[in-house]
Amino acid sequence: MKIAVIGATGMVGNVMLEVLRERNLPITELILAASERSKGNKVKWNGKEITVVGLQEAVEAKPQIAIFSAGGNVSLEWAPKFAEVGTTVIDNSSAWRMDESKKLIVPEINASSLTKEDKIIANPNCSTIQMVLALLPLQENYGIKRLVISTYQSVTGTGVAAIKQLEDERAGVDGKKVYPYIIDKNCLPHGGDFYDDGYTSEEMKLVHETHKILGDNKIKITATVVRVPVVGGHSESVNVELNKDFDLNTIRQQLQATPGVEVQDDFRNNIYPMPITAHQKDEVFVGRLRRDRSVDFGLNMWIVSDNLRKGAATNAVQIAEYLIENALV
Repeated sequence: MKIAVIGATGMVGNVMLEVLRERNLPITELILAASERSKGNKVKWNGKEITVVGLQEAVEAKPQIAIFSAGGNVSLEWAPKFAEVGTTVIDNSSAWRMDESKKLIVPEINASSLTKEDKIIANPNCSTIQMVLALLPLQENYGIKRLVISTYQSVTGTGVAAIKQLEDERAGVDGKKVYPYIIDKNCLPHGGDFYDDGYTSEEMKLVHETHKILGDNKIKITATVVRVPVVGGHSESVNVELNKDFDLNTIRQQLQATPGVEVQDDFRNNIYPMPITAHQKDEVFVGRLRRDRSVDFGLNMWIVSDNLRKGAATNAVQIAEYLIENALV
């Protein structure tokens, strides 16, 4: 089993290598590829030193699986080249997510739809992954009418340069800025690029990807994305309007029974999800569960997950695991 990681020297690429090691996939050869400027670098993985190669060399090696985390333009150019030689691509960028011919996969929800013919598989946006996993039992048992979403997203979602900006500001260093304003001790209601209607690309990902993954375009969704000076993971306040009534304790039980979800919901003892405790974990943590009495069948949820792990690397590796276990590569 030859597996390639494209964008191996980036932040998500590094986490992918950690997750591949932890989950002990049956890898006989690991191919690490990156941009020309990183070609030739040495990366230590699982007791071995691996030399980073260029993308063409990685294609010529014909891996069974290539996990991409190198940006949309790289994915658009190179994913089809890997697919042409028989490689199954799992892409972490936004390049293929809304392509009607490509599947958008959260393994616990819809991996069973995958076939050998799916040569380019899209990994959803980090904030979408954690939310839809927590919404799954609600959609299955009650049906979802409407979602009002507010996210509080870690600077790690922007990349290494954003972490450096935050660290510089905390140290009083006037360094390079990737945000239009300071991020330390601040909140920016700005994630992605603005569209003409005032929504951002990050907000609309939550709308379109949720429809596609849950297979229900009738769900009414509105979202506000906020960047916060946090490193551990993304948090989301999600107001859910269901199609029928529910019992709150039953919902807790249904969430806890959902693979990949952990309920932390004991307000009397100050137990609720936080990015500082979700950091470097693979679960999606759900808490602050309470009835919204302003509408019929309303529910409030607080959802937290490490955006670099389940929100990116772990979800991609879980897709690879499913492909291997079900002989789809």
